[in-house]
Order: sequence, then structure tokens, then C-alpha cells
Amino acid sequence: MQSNDSGIDRDTADTEGYLIAPDPGAPRLTRGVEGVDHEGNPTTIRVVEERPLTIYLNGQEIVTAMTIGDYPEYLALGFLKNQGMLQDGESVTGVDYDEELEVVVVRTDGQTTYEEKLKKKTRTSGCAVGTVFGDMMEGLEGLTLPASPVRTSWLYALAHRVNTTPSLYLEAGAIHGSVLCREDRPLVYMEDVGRHNAVDKIAGWMVSEGVSGGDMILYTTGRLTSEMVIKTALMGIPVLASRSGFTAWGVEIARQVGLTCIGRMRGRRFVCLSGSERLQWDVDPASVAEEDRKHRRKSAE
Repeated sequence: MQSNDSGIDRDTADTEGYLIAPDPGAPRLTRGVEGVDHEGNPTTIRVVEERPLTIYLNGQEIVTAMTIGDYPEYLALGFLKNQGMLQDGESVTGVDYDEELEVVVVRTDGQTTYEEKLKKKTRTSGCAVGTVFGDMMEGLEGLTLPASPVRTSWLYALAHRVNTTPSLYLEAGAIHGSVLCREDRPLVYMEDVGRHNAVDKIAGWMVSEGVSGGDMILYTTGRLTSEMVIKTALMGIPVLASRSGFTAWGVEIARQVGLTCIGRMRGRRFVCLSGSERLQWDVDPASVAEEDRKHRRKSAE
């Protein structure tokens, strides 16, 4: 039986059923760094790589994001979509990635208003990233999310499956994960140094594959901030769940747009601060196993 440094058996925590799953063993995503431990002994650990990725919309440079470097085309498409720079029905004629230059160019069939009005912005890998926030808020006007029911058994199953899936999050830490799910099945699991990058990759995959979010759940390891809530709503996903906590503005916006917002999901516990009318309590929480200690330790990093 194979195992990794996180102590998770790959045979029992595999990625069966995922359309896209993390690849924690990919050599390009981490590298070994030497140091000393708490006792002064030499040690080498794997740390996550960061790379700049510059996104162009036609001939206009839009943003430079710090990212782990996987799925750059999805990241570019999703970022532009979530920022309102690609409108519904707008034709994308090409997405070209130059690995050597670390540049993605998204091409449309016509000039967009953003090519003239948007100045170059640089986005760091930090959580407080720069965004065209006003334009994102405008995208919420008139938005109606479907009243898709959510069984609590799905939430427990998703949390367990995601938390035991081999990932960079469990392997190296210092990274966020976001997972697109349908009912109790995780489908697309993206990771990045910024939680917004991970969500944008999912949005880009949805645009590329023509997938709608009306019957989906978005699970994330990061905080439920205003921007996370807005992006989830703009993706048409009615349910957002997280291991982490909330911000007050995030909850306020979730209530305004009718998004079910669930946080602090640990073992049998969770808190829903918006959209509880979607929840269907179909399982006794007492029958749900408490979370393994190693996952609680990782979640605190």
C-alpha cells in the first residue's frame, strides 16, 4: 500500500470520480528547501512554488497574478469572466499560453470596453487581492440563484472526501483549494496560493466546458469573504461552503443575492449564516464521525 508524507493512504483516499484532481506529486508545483527544525537539526521540506502569470485580453495587458502555474488557460478565462470582462454570449476565439513568457492571451471576436478603460493592475498571491470590485458588484444586479435543495448528508460526505483527497493543501500547506461539487460528488478540485485563483480556475473550466452552476456546490478551504461570495454568485452557484469562517460583508452580500453560505465545517459541525431554507437535514449529526486530528492541524496552517 502506498502512502505519502501526509499519512494518507493513496489507495483509500484516491481521486476516483474527479474530472480534475490535485497532483501533489507534480515536480513543477513544489521544490525542496533546506532548513533546520525546532531542535536545530537539518531538514528539507517541500514548499509550494509561485510564478507570475500575465493575462492579456486581446491586445490589453490586464493583470499579473502570482500562481502555482497549473491550468493557466482556465485561470485566465475564469479571472476575466468573474471580473465581468467577458460577458455572457461573448465569443472567445482563442486562449493562447506561452510557457516561456508566462503569458496567457484570451482573444474575443470583438473589442471590449475593458481594453480602453482598464489600467494595468498587479495582483499578489495574498488573500487581499486587487480586483475591479465595482464591476463585480454590478454583475450582481438582477441576479437570481436557483433554489436547489442541499442535503446535509451531501455536505458531510463532501467535507470528508475533499479532506482525504491527496492534495498540495495536505502535502505542503501554504495553499488554498476550491472544489466544484454536484450533490455529494466532488468534480473539479483546483488549488493555488490565492483562494481567488483557485476559484477562477474553476470558473474558467466551467466557461471552457459550457457547464452551468445551478445545481452545484462550491467547497473552499478559504475564508468566506465578500469577494468569494460575489464570485460564487457570478458563477451561478447557489451554495458556498468552507472549512473556514465568514466576514460580515460576505454574509451580507450572500443574503442579498440569496446564496447559501456555510462555514466552519469541521467533522459533524457547521454554521449556515445565509440561505438556510435550502438545507434539508437528512442525517443525524451524532452519526457523523469527528474530523481526524491531522486534518484539524492542517486546517489551522
